[in-house]
Amino acid sequence: MSKLTKSVAQYELRRPLKGPDGTILFDPNTGKRMSEKTGKVVWRARYRVDGGKEHVRHFPTKRAGEAWLNEATAAIVTGSWADPVAGRLSWSDWVKVWESGQVWTESTSATVETAMRSVPWGDKAMREIKPSEVQRWVADESKRGLAPATIKTRLNFVQMCFRAAVNEGVIPKNPATTAKAPRGRKKDVAMKLLTTEQLAASLEVAEHFRPFVAVCAFAGLRLGEAAGLQLSDIDLDANTIAVNRQVQGTSIPSTKIVPPKAGSERTVYVPQELSEMLRVHVEREGITRPDEHLFVTPLGRLYNRNNAGDEWRRIRTEAELPSDVTLHALRHTFASNLIAAGCDVVTVQRALGHSQPSITLNVYSHLWPSAEDKTRTATAVFMGEVLASADSQRTPDNKPQVS
Repeated sequence: MSKLTKSVAQYELRRPLKGPDGTILFDPNTGKRMSEKTGKVVWRARYRVDGGKEHVRHFPTKRAGEAWLNEATAAIVTGSWADPVAGRLSWSDWVKVWESGQVWTESTSATVETAMRSVPWGDKAMREIKPSEVQRWVADESKRGLAPATIKTRLNFVQMCFRAAVNEGVIPKNPATTAKAPRGRKKDVAMKLLTTEQLAASLEVAEHFRPFVAVCAFAGLRLGEAAGLQLSDIDLDANTIAVNRQVQGTSIPSTKIVPPKAGSERTVYVPQELSEMLRVHVEREGITRPDEHLFVTPLGRLYNRNNAGDEWRRIRTEAELPSDVTLHALRHTFASNLIAAGCDVVTVQRALGHSQPSITLNVYSHLWPSAEDKTRTATAVFMGEVLASADSQRTPDNKPQVS
């Protein structure tokens, strides 16, 4: 519990002492500002938390001063106290403080920065931001046409920033706690999966980008993970692909190689047909060094979000796929195939490189058979066995046998 020292006592207000020219006078010995009594007596209430900065206010009566101290005491005891001086800090200034203590990837930092700049209360003091303002911002983002998932992501980061301010005693309460993001489409409708025919058509027109598409579709790699593959990562005899790095960036200047997402390092067991495709690719491209990248652009550059996206948009057009089918849909298709084949949650989690099974369930739970489906299937098998056994107990004239 925080240590609180407080007092309330009478105090005669003073005012700065000024010279004939109106300037404030200073003591020549101490350098302190000189003052004089005003004759007005008030009650000065003061308190200090954990030996920190002293907070002072003047009141016309002792009762009012004590009431103010009691409010501060109650807030400290309940853990809802916030430094009134710190609360004057603007949202923009607090965001800088908060971000300086975070460890994020470059892409996450960019997402957070966009979210922090999108709010309309940038110059407003933290203690003055109201819950209604946060919810109104969410509504305005929706009216602008932003996808529910995008708004939800931005709101999550804004809520994180406010929670940190509460934890640091900048504000007593989080004004974003009750804010709600718009509901998105159901996962079984929003998630795009490629049919066998669509995937075959995509590979048919992919040309030099065909092996890249294949490792996304048949090994479930993310775009950046596929772009980061090196010769040493593939074992063509054991039919495995090791995910040890990823490429981040949206342009040539910003492209860099970084470790994969936390928990995403993994070995993916792939079909021999994919290994053979990669073997042909390695031989055709003359890739010999262990640290040589498997996939590069015709100009020899690493693939990033933009140039890989350009390749996929070309493939999507030539294969006549819907415009909302992204390259990431190949990873979703890979996952759906594992689930359809009867793989359990942990198996799918490890293949996809999710840090927790809960992440896999959150994204793909709608693809697993429901309890009702399992009950119906299990009972149908059981019922078939029972009826077959009953039929075998009957005589040719359809009468039950008697032992």
